[in-house]
Amino acid sequence: MLQLILTGLLCGGLLGFVMQRGRFCVTGAFRDMYVTKDHRMFVAFLVAISMQSIGVYLLHSFGMIQFELGNFMWFATIFGAFVFGVGIIFAGGCATGTWYRAGEGLIGSWIALATYMVSSAMMKSGPLSSYAASMQSHQVEAQTIHGTLGVSPWALVALLVGITGLLVWKQLSKPTVKIPTMKPKKTGLAHLLFEKRWNPLFTAILVGLIAIAAWPLSEATGRMFGLGVTTPTANILQYAVTGDSSFLNWGVFLVIGILIGSYVAAKGSGEFRFRVPDVSTCLKSAFGGILMGVGASLAGGCSIGNGLVETALFTWQGWISLPFMILGTWTAAYFTIVKPRQKAMKKVKVSTQTA
Repeated sequence: MLQLILTGLLCGGLLGFVMQRGRFCVTGAFRDMYVTKDHRMFVAFLVAISMQSIGVYLLHSFGMIQFELGNFMWFATIFGAFVFGVGIIFAGGCATGTWYRAGEGLIGSWIALATYMVSSAMMKSGPLSSYAASMQSHQVEAQTIHGTLGVSPWALVALLVGITGLLVWKQLSKPTVKIPTMKPKKTGLAHLLFEKRWNPLFTAILVGLIAIAAWPLSEATGRMFGLGVTTPTANILQYAVTGDSSFLNWGVFLVIGILIGSYVAAKGSGEFRFRVPDVSTCLKSAFGGILMGVGASLAGGCSIGNGLVETALFTWQGWISLPFMILGTWTAAYFTIVKPRQKAMKKVKVSTQTA
């Protein structure tokens, strides 16, 4: 039990610290590709997937970890991933982003986290579990893409690394805009950890390394998976309600660690403060949290479980859910960001012409 607590908290704490300091936001990565045509964070996300893929298949080759892969729940994955994508726009962050932003003191994230926890628990073992099971019953036996194609997983690893490397090279080849910075108040390690602006690619490498380390640490406690957020989040509420200690697995301490690590990072960098949103934002956060819990539970994972981990394993679930998450994000972004902005610009244009 002590090993479960310590390694889970350590891994989660590192992840929360790195994501908070590096502003590693999956919601922003998906949204910005459409709204601002900025691909930098998404390329960083691909770097994290590629890093983990190399590490995980190396560990698997040496017999250090095992995979437990189920059938491909095609209908629930597609529908759930889309709903999850819509939800993260309203919530203002994905599942992991909500945990680490709650550590910064954002009350809106706490609201989204609460409804996300409740809805995911209801989908997994509550009154909505029968509906989830019905949607997930539409399955095909295919598990991995390389298994279906009859090729080595290393062929897909090489392809992913090659494409990611090309995108990184194109990104680094672009002229950089120097952002003015204030004179450092800290020196040495304190400056690097809490003050210096972190490059998204550097952050992605760290996230990838933590994701690799999560596999043997988790499997040492009997949990056969790497990073995961939705099920552990639901487990916290289920344990609080039932007192059943079987819900307290490594993943629970991982997500608690994310909160703690983010708090330490935000406090050290002076970014922690309680921020209370207006009523409209509170309602949107609550709605987004509900959609996140429903969507991730149906799809079998969130932007981390499916988008980062399952993609690294080259499962159909991972690589089918990822584009539908992005599509859901873009759909919500159109109605909440792009369309209102277009209307505002149109009003300004009309008022200028009539002035």
